[in-house]
Amino acid sequence: MAKNTERRVVAELGRPETPEEEAARKAEQSRLYRDRKTLRNLLYALLVSVGLVAAIVFLVPRSEESLLQPVDYAQVAASAQSAVPVPLAVPELPEGWTSNAAELRTATADDVVSWYIGLISPSDEYVGLTQALNANPSWVSEQVGRGLATGTVDIDGISWTVYDNRASAAGGTDLGNVEYALTAESGPTTYIVFGTADDSEIAEVAASITGNLRDQPATAPADDTTEDNG
Repeated sequence: MAKNTERRVVAELGRPETPEEEAARKAEQSRLYRDRKTLRNLLYALLVSVGLVAAIVFLVPRSEESLLQPVDYAQVAASAQSAVPVPLAVPELPEGWTSNAAELRTATADDVVSWYIGLISPSDEYVGLTQALNANPSWVSEQVGRGLATGTVDIDGISWTVYDNRASAAGGTDLGNVEYALTAESGPTTYIVFGTADDSEIAEVAASITGNLRDQPATAPADDTTEDNG
């Protein structure tokens, strides 16, 4: 049987295609096939990569506690104590309280040296404790969100000045974390307990440092370093 060598009629041409046209058509079909295959491979690789990233995100355990490790503020205070001439406050708080920061702040524009502890309350609210040496009124005003004193409260025999800024915060004023604050003074030392927690939790921190307030010297001790004039 003779092989059928008739060429197919191309509708667009209205005639059989020439050998050159047939070769060009097949080459184009081959190119399009390779392009589609390459695109499929790229999409497949992209999906595999996204899947691996998703697996890492969902399988690796993460929590706020793992991202922000608790700070042992008592240990930090012990290390910093030699640089400060007054006893540093180390609140003794019950289970449920944690700390995420503790530092001695010395490089400040106003030259006020302060000891800071950042706390997270059992209700997951923020409470900050700042203890400053020889603080001035403008510095204290900054620390309490430039709020006005709204009263006083007695905590363990210590009179604390209250700065309740929550009405301003509710009205849209950006006070940061200083929605409510307490301040007290003992000798050269000023204490500020502030945060977003409720009154009782902030008062609990204030009560935990009563002993430190009572132990403060009446005046700041002189620097032990003296020049030897021979």
